[in-house]
Amino acid sequence: MNMALDHSPTSYQIHIPDADLDDMMARLKRTRFSDDFANDDWKYGYNTAYHRELIDYWINEYDWRDVERRMNELPHFKIDLMGVPLHFIHVRGKGKNPMPLLIHHGWPWTFWDLRKVIGPLTDPEAYGGNAEDSFDVVLISLPGYGFSSPLTSTGWNFWKTADLENTLMCDVLGYDRYATAGGDWGALVAQQHGHKYEQDVIGVYTHFPAQMSHYLPSHPDQPEGVEYDPVLGLPAASEYTAEEAGWFERGKNFVENESGYGEIQLTKPQTLGALVADSPAGQLAWITEKRYFWGLAERGVGTEAFERVWPKEDLITTAAVYYLTNTGGTSCRYYWECRGNPWTPSHNRFPVVGVPTAVSIFPGEIYKPPLTWTEKYFNLQQYRVHEDGGHFAPLEVPELFVDDVRTFFRGLRG
Repeated sequence: MNMALDHSPTSYQIHIPDADLDDMMARLKRTRFSDDFANDDWKYGYNTAYHRELIDYWINEYDWRDVERRMNELPHFKIDLMGVPLHFIHVRGKGKNPMPLLIHHGWPWTFWDLRKVIGPLTDPEAYGGNAEDSFDVVLISLPGYGFSSPLTSTGWNFWKTADLENTLMCDVLGYDRYATAGGDWGALVAQQHGHKYEQDVIGVYTHFPAQMSHYLPSHPDQPEGVEYDPVLGLPAASEYTAEEAGWFERGKNFVENESGYGEIQLTKPQTLGALVADSPAGQLAWITEKRYFWGLAERGVGTEAFERVWPKEDLITTAAVYYLTNTGGTSCRYYWECRGNPWTPSHNRFPVVGVPTAVSIFPGEIYKPPLTWTEKYFNLQQYRVHEDGGHFAPLEVPELFVDDVRTFFRGLRG
């Protein structure tokens, strides 16, 4: 292992001051609700009746201190690294030779959305697995998200985050090589590791296999021989097989009907930041609406089906972390910095992600690329199409996520 030189992480405990909790509760009790009608099916957006239900739960039943206590059962650390007040979790694996594994959240997630997979990955025997599949798990809060705040420098996007994490893993924590996994923004971060840092990365597991230029007008990472839709900037419908029926239409629906939030965050994130910084109810509405629609068809319609995946406590906790750390605005800037500080390839070879890669497709995912593109973009060594789960797989179907990761990296252990 490399020796860590100039950086010393310090142990960290999450503790929100009582005054901040009291202020948040006072604001919640003064929530002004939007008029809403003819919107039982959420076709106009976030449903106000459900919003009232969640706010009532937040005020009368939700217990931040209990959630905070459970969060602090994990080993938290902070370090000032590359100008970021970085928060991360580092759980050492059981067994003789744990593999270092860097896992990721995205937006609108927090580190807490991966809590269910940490135990099985670090202590597999305790969860019915084999000790030989153990990992050292590292999980950061993305720059400007949650407890990696306050962020005061610009330029932080998915590819710069990979630079930050490579420094954390190699120079700070002293690992010679590491594995990585992720979905949403975390998928792009993980893929960037496998693109730029091939010598340091054992392999990549992605459950959101997206093109790293996908928010950009041009695609230098477009594989040869794959036809693209000229309007969507995604692989064309002709690339999809009969076994992938409906996949193209799902991506098209997302771009046309579900991506408005992204355009705001790509263009005017600070305006949105002003709104959510002042209102915990507003922060809850902004992120809950996205969680409701991402995966709706597969789990069934309505809030009862929604809460089988997203219990009220999880919905409130996510909003509370963003609100109490005042990172609604800086997390949205992560989008602006993707377009305003665009990704450029570190090399022009194909596959773009050259390290061994595992890809999983979950039915509720917002975009599912065709295999014709996937097998050219990645050094594809494992490919699974699941029958359950969606965009937030580590929380929705943690057992599938864990099995994917264990199985893939088992073949890459030295």
